[in-house]
Amino acid sequence: MRNTFIVLLLWAAFSSCSPSLSYFTQDLYDRNRWTESELKKIQFYLSDDVYLRRKLGENSSEIVEGKVRIVNGQKIEEIFIPRSTPGVFTFSPKANRFAIAFENGSNQRYLMFGPSPKAGERYVLLAKDWERASGTVTYDGKEYEVNYGAAFAGLMVDLRRIDRQDRNSRTAEGVRVN
Repeated sequence: MRNTFIVLLLWAAFSSCSPSLSYFTQDLYDRNRWTESELKKIQFYLSDDVYLRRKLGENSSEIVEGKVRIVNGQKIEEIFIPRSTPGVFTFSPKANRFAIAFENGSNQRYLMFGPSPKAGERYVLLAKDWERASGTVTYDGKEYEVNYGAAFAGLMVDLRRIDRQDRNSRTAEGVRVN
């Protein structure tokens, strides 16, 4: 009984410290009316794994940090961005479109997110086009295929942390006549 109590106590202590992630939605954005400078202070997280793949030409040697594999005799560059990877807002090319960077390096290493009516207005990964099994995105200035499951990869935020950052209060001391 005592061990169970200790385990529950430890679980409560650790869970209160971990982030409580919620999907970033159009409604949340509209209610808070964040500016670009405020968005840059918000820590975003990726909700699902995203795999980027592109076929390399036979003479291509411009691979910088991607992993190269040979699949069916073709050179394939892969970049994996796991779920819960932290990201930062870099810019907004137009209304309701966010460029989010999940790694340092080139200023072109970002993915685009925007609200999707099919996903309850959550901000999800945007692609140039979605085919049956994949989509095409631009990352680091190059076109990559992403798996279809990435269509539902969304942005998440820690609402408790945002609430603490937005709350700036003080108590007036009053002014007395001398």
